Amino acid sequence: MSLRLRLALFLVSVFCLGEWMIVRTALNEVKPRYLESMEESLVDASRLLAALLETQLRTDAPDPEPLRTAFVAVRSREFVAQVYSLRKTQLDIRVYATDATGRVVFDSEGGRAEGSDYSNWLDVKRTLAGEYGARATQAIPGDIESLVLHIAAPIRCGDRIVGVLSLGKPTRSINTLVAAAQRRILYGAFIGGLGLLAALLVAANWVIAPLERLTAYARAVRDGKPAELPLLPGRTLQELGTAFAEMRESLEGKKHVERTTQALAHGIKAPLAAVRGAAELLGEDMPGEERRRFLDNLRAESVRIEQIVERLLQLSALEARSTLLAPERIEAEALCAEVVDGFRSAGRAAGVELLVVAGVPGAVRGERALLRDALANLVQNAVEFSPRGGRVTLGVRLVAGRVEVFVEDQGPGVPDYALARVFERFYSLERPATGRKSTGLGLALVREIAHLHGGEAEVVNRSGGGARAVLRLPAG
Repeated sequence: MSLRLRLALFLVSVFCLGEWMIVRTALNEVKPRYLESMEESLVDASRLLAALLETQLRTDAPDPEPLRTAFVAVRSREFVAQVYSLRKTQLDIRVYATDATGRVVFDSEGGRAEGSDYSNWLDVKRTLAGEYGARATQAIPGDIESLVLHIAAPIRCGDRIVGVLSLGKPTRSINTLVAAAQRRILYGAFIGGLGLLAALLVAANWVIAPLERLTAYARAVRDGKPAELPLLPGRTLQELGTAFAEMRESLEGKKHVERTTQALAHGIKAPLAAVRGAAELLGEDMPGEERRRFLDNLRAESVRIEQIVERLLQLSALEARSTLLAPERIEAEALCAEVVDGFRSAGRAAGVELLVVAGVPGAVRGERALLRDALANLVQNAVEFSPRGGRVTLGVRLVAGRVEVFVEDQGPGVPDYALARVFERFYSLERPATGRKSTGLGLALVREIAHLHGGEAEVVNRSGGGARAVLRLPAG
């Protein structure tokens, strides 16, 4: 599992857990807060009504007639009140008053409880005792929706409590408001949660993307490809990137010396052995014609050693570079024509026709001399492996935003066992015309030039016979 996916799953898990806990707490707290608000309002209303009854005291018992007259009047009038999502059209409070013994002397619900003893009901009992009296009772036992909240206030005559006024209100009306509030909380949590989750994923990507660029840089260094240290945000990542670059320079310096030494020793070992053998034989008496043959062999091997040293020095210099020195915009088809013009005479000598096919216009950005050398190596190989009367074709095409310069021949193609090794140093196949091998550094040089330009080199066999070498470069 990738670090990006792990971090994303972790953030999503933490977010979902936190969102669930917060939303659950918020939903559970909505109704208690509404009930608290309702109770606080009922306290004020009950105190006010009790004070009104106190002004009508004629004896030690409260006079219920003013309340009865008020309720008859208010219930005879129609009204409509839109309280947010609640539409209210009738009075839903209940008021009852008791004397000092707890006997009901007034009940707003048609007087149905008048004469009943409410002295043991908590709201009445506690109020008569001089305490805060309140109770919550389910009108229908077991039905939480039928809960009624009763708040009582004392009716005083001087310092004596001569009665109780209790104000009751069903909570069913606030259930609608609670449900609407809970829906708004859920909707807000969903929309806000999506936004927060998106922000968390963007933040995770902001953290992981530089690490992925740094990983790609390290892999390019591992594969020997040219790569520039990516731009990294933050001091910590910048220091990490700098450490990678310094480590690369240190390792490449040591590895470069070791690789160059080993390659040079490997490359000139065979020619030196041939030179040594020919020199030993020339010390003996032999016919003049045979002596001339050995001398020719000495000259050929010395030339080969010189070519190996020159190619190896050129390849080593390219490997030590990480950037292009003087890049310019180059028309790929014009570069093909330039290389073909340089091989006209060699092609005529080998009996091979060189042709540049008209393709799509494509331009690359790079060093002209290096790209010309890379293309020249591909053309030289194609000419050497083509039979007399054959043709070598060069062309340009655009594939997926990249410029592909290809060289096709009509030779025997590359053996299957050699396809994976053609870009190795000193790996070479015998030329059909001479039976001799090259230095084995030409295609290695081509690949290094391609990598330096941010591209790739490839050799494949054509379905109709022959080989196709492709130099694939970013479009300039």
